[in-house]
Formats: sequence, C-alpha cells, structure tokens
Amino acid sequence: MTKKIFRSIITVALTVLLASIAIATSFLYEYFNTAQVNRLQSALSLVADTVNEVDTAYFENFDSTAFRFTMVDADGTVLYDSESDATQMENHADREEIAEAFREGKGSSARNSATLTEKTFYEAVLLENGDVLRISVSQLTVGSLIIGMLPAICAIILIAASVALILSHKMAKKVTEPLMHLDFEYPSENNAYEELVPILNKIHTQHEQIRSQMETLRRKSDELEQIISSMNEGLVLLDEHGMVLSMNTAAKKIFSVRKEDKNIDFLLVDRTSKMSKAVWNALAGNHSAYDEERGGNRYQFNINPITSDGKTLGVVILAFDITEKAFSERNRQEFTANVTHELKTPLQSIIGSAELLENGLIKPEDVGRFVGNIRKEATRLVSLINDIIRLSQLDENHEAETEAVELTEVAEEVLDVLAVSAAKKNITLNIQGENCTVYGVRRYIYEIIYNLCDNAIRYNVDGGAVTVSVQKEEDRTVISVSDTGIGIAPAHQSRIFERFYRVDKSHSKETGGTGLGLAIVKHAAAYHDAEISLESTKGKGTNIKISFKG
Repeated sequence: MTKKIFRSIITVALTVLLASIAIATSFLYEYFNTAQVNRLQSALSLVADTVNEVDTAYFENFDSTAFRFTMVDADGTVLYDSESDATQMENHADREEIAEAFREGKGSSARNSATLTEKTFYEAVLLENGDVLRISVSQLTVGSLIIGMLPAICAIILIAASVALILSHKMAKKVTEPLMHLDFEYPSENNAYEELVPILNKIHTQHEQIRSQMETLRRKSDELEQIISSMNEGLVLLDEHGMVLSMNTAAKKIFSVRKEDKNIDFLLVDRTSKMSKAVWNALAGNHSAYDEERGGNRYQFNINPITSDGKTLGVVILAFDITEKAFSERNRQEFTANVTHELKTPLQSIIGSAELLENGLIKPEDVGRFVGNIRKEATRLVSLINDIIRLSQLDENHEAETEAVELTEVAEEVLDVLAVSAAKKNITLNIQGENCTVYGVRRYIYEIIYNLCDNAIRYNVDGGAVTVSVQKEEDRTVISVSDTGIGIAPAHQSRIFERFYRVDKSHSKETGGTGLGLAIVKHAAAYHDAEISLESTKGKGTNIKISFKG
C-alpha cells in the first residue's frame, strides 16, 4: 500500500508539473505573439504615415534591423524590400496579407518557415498612392522555444522530481503508518482515521460472528467425534484419492489398526481383493456391499461414494457386525435341513392308509378317495422335499459349474414342461423378446424361470395369460414374468420372497404350492448377483423382473 501511495503521489506531482510547464509555455507564447503583432502594427502605422508624406524617398536612407519592410505596387511588383533586392523578388500579388490590404485597406497573416522552426508575422497597409507597405518579423515557434528551454525544463523536472520523491515517501509513510498498526483482533480499540471507523466496526462485528460460529462448529465437531467414536459400527471416511480422512474406534478394531492411520492409502490398511474392488467401484460413483468373516465375527461392509454436483468427493465405508444374524441364518438353514428329514414322517401315515386299502378295510366306495388323497399328499411332500433340498443348496452357496445360458431357450423349456398345468386352467403361455445370453448356472436359472412361471399359473384366473419376456435394458439383461392373476396386495409384497410365507394360507391346499418357490428365486438370483423387482396390482396381475448384469 505504501508503494502504491508513493507511486500515485509521484505520478500526480510529475503530471501537474508537466501540465503547468505546458500551460505556462502556451500562455507565454500566445502573449508574445500578441505583443509582436501589436508592435508590428504600431511600427507599420508610423512608417506608413511618413511614407504618405515624403513618398518612397523615405526609404533611400532607411535602415531597419528589427523589422523588414516591403513596398508592392498595385500589380504585385515589389518596389522596395529592406533586406533583399526588389528586382530579384517574385510577384507578391498572391500574398495573403497584400491581397487583403488591396481589398480592405489592411491585411495580416502568419506563416511557418519550411523547417517549421520559425514563424513570420506580416502586417500590410494600403498607402495613399495605391501601393501597399508591408512590415514583417520572424520569431521561434513553440517547438523551437521548448527545445531551446529543454535544459532548463529538465533541470526543473529533476529538481521537482527529487523533492516529490522525498515528500511523497514521507507522506506515504505518514498515511500508512496508522494502518500498519491496526489491531484486527480487537478492531474497536484502534485509534485510526475517522473514515475507517465504520469499516473497523463492521470487522469487529464479523469477527465476533466468526468467533461464535467457530465455537459452534468446534462444539458440533466434538459431539460428532464422540458419536462416531462410540458407534458400534465401523466408520471410515476416504478422500477422492482413497486416502484415510477418519477412522473410528470400531473400524480400527475391525481392520486391526493399532495407530492413527490418517493420510495413508486405505488399500494399505485393508489389502483384500473384495475391499479393493469395492473402494475403486465407489470412487467411480457406484455402491458396493458384501459380507465377510473377520476375527471369528461376520461383518457386512457397505461402501458408498460421497458425491456433490455429480462429482465424487470421497468414500464412506460402514461395517456392521452381523454375527448374530449370520448365526440365526445358520440355525434356520439347519432347521431347513432337519425339516427335510422330518417331512418324511407323514409318509408313514400314507403307508398306513395304503395298508388299510391293501387289507380291504376300506369300503369300496371310499377307495378312490383314499387313493387320490395318498397320491396328492405324496406328490406335495415330494415337491416340498425337493424344494427344501434345492433351497438348502442355494443357502450353502455351493460352487456350481457356470456357463453361457441362453434365457429364451430355458424359458421355452419351462413353458413346455408347464404346458399341461396351464391347459388345466385354460391359461395361455406366451414368450417374447430377443435372444439374450447370461453367464451363470443353468439349473439355477431354470429354477428361477420355472418357479416364477409356476406361481404365475397357480395364482392366475381361469382363462388368463402368462407372458415371459427377455430383453436388453442398457447394460443389463432382463427376464420378466407377468400374469393376469389375482395380484398381490402392497402389504404382502415385501414378504413374498420369505420361506413358507403365504398371502392366503386358507387357499394353500387349493393352489398346491410348497411356499418355497419365490424363496428359491430370491436365492438363485442372489447367487448370480441379479436384482429382483416386483410390480403387482390387486386383482389385475403381477410382473416380476430378474435383472442380470451384462
């Protein structure tokens, strides 16, 4: 600021000085021009009066060193010139001042020399005898005058600049010194310029507001830190480069971190391939989640991007301890396996009924009913056992052989198998779309399509329709099964994929289902990392989509 004030003062001082010199020179030059013209007019008047009295004899012994006199007759011929031979001079009739004198009695003009360094002033008057007498004098132009005065002007500028330098330095220092000692920590206590008081008061107000906001932020930060530290879930925050910004106590325990690991690459903290893939996926703007066992406990990891205005600013990793949930799931899986065996017990009852029939203890008219019930129950039990076995296999996540599976081909196989069931209810089976291939386990995909179509037939209306559609949607392959059946009420839609869950248990025997079909669909889809979506309207039908990657 001092330098800026200093430069401004110097600039203003030199500008004013140069302007003053220019203005003074202009006024002086104009003054001297006017004085010269007046002098010429006075001298011309005196000489003209004398010439009118004594005629041209006046010039016989005339000697003038200050002015030049010229006598011109009516046709422009030079009769006399005080400095040159009149006989050698050219005709002057076209001279401005002479022509004006012949015309108006008086004439005047001013002309620059060829080099522009001199300016000649002319005054002319018409004599009584009809001739014109002209007087002239030359003087320097403004440019020549300035060039002649240049040494003096430079000396003046140099002296003025030196004085301005000294004074401006002192003035700038004096102006800025109070500003350099302002105390912005306590703006209201400054003894500065009166003009700065409003600004200082505003700074003081803003300072207090900032201090209050900083205190609030500090308090909230402490509260947030305490909440994060006391969380049972592990929380890790990463920046856009995957560097650790924050890690709470639970996360340090999960990832076996013994010290503060800020500003290091998180992939150096956790080197597992699943976590590396998930973090890179989140940095690309996508969500990832997976389960993994660590230190005897089962954890679920959710890895999400932190975005703003469409730009990924970082990653948040949440780790949930799902050991109890996993334990319950294992117990349920064991229960399912046990039920598989226990379901064979009713077969003893069936065998007993068969023995009664064999021994002739059933009335002849009841034999058909007993045989039909035995067959029906046996069929249901076998189907249930088969479903439980398949579901158990999916739960245990057995590695199965994968291959390229053509969905339309599998769908056609399923519809061929279910054609008889559909015909009994007068249901039309349709398949549409395009040939799409996914990479997976063929028998699991068959189970998905079969159970969806089987349910669509079981819960359809007489004369209804079931449509299987296969198509590409962006980067995913989608197979959907829609029906014109009874539909599912919104209250039940979130639970229909649970095992043994039935919307209407009173009609379970009528439909003949095992209650495990959609559970098999859910687990088979999960095995292929596929997504399930459901759209259903009560009384109008249901549409279930399975969306495979790729």
